[in-house]
Amino acid sequence: VQPNNYSTFYDDQRQNWSIMFESEKAAIDFSKQVCIAKCNSSPVLDSVLYQDLLLGEGQGVEGGDSLEIAYTGWLFQNNGLGQVFDSNVNKDKLLRLKLGSGKVIKGWEEGMMGMKKGGRRYLIIPPAWAYGSQGVAGRVPPDSTLVFEVEVKRVKLVKECSGSDGQSVSSRDSPAPSPVPNSDGFSAD
Repeated sequence: VQPNNYSTFYDDQRQNWSIMFESEKAAIDFSKQVCIAKCNSSPVLDSVLYQDLLLGEGQGVEGGDSLEIAYTGWLFQNNGLGQVFDSNVNKDKLLRLKLGSGKVIKGWEEGMMGMKKGGRRYLIIPPAWAYGSQGVAGRVPPDSTLVFEVEVKRVKLVKECSGSDGQSVSSRDSPAPSPVPNSDGFSAD
């Protein structure tokens, strides 16, 4: 996924290709289908597959960083999207999590690394990286592969501290200073 509705990829001969789409929605829908095709062409899905839908801006997140996320989760059934089993998209509350804390499934911890504020990503998570043979009673059957679309709404980098002028300072290489943090420590949308 590239800015201005472009998508770039390379084929099995290592030839680079670019496609320009007429809308952002068309580019995102195409990217989702590519991720599903990668899943369906894998003999065994033994790790998290992910596809960026929007890249976002700023620093990529790492372990220890705190995020606020909007997400929707589907069961992967019959080689495609099945029913939605969880979502917070039309709710007032975002999911808050600290990467690497072990509070969410392993597939999220792995699949969200490197995401940026404003970024959207499609994740396809095999059972071993999700709820495994237990599943979630009444919602996720045992041994289910899951699909998530996640969007990072807010980020708080673990290595941020306040400078003498009250501006937020990050110890990571940053092309532009971060905005002054608001009362909850998250940078404003």
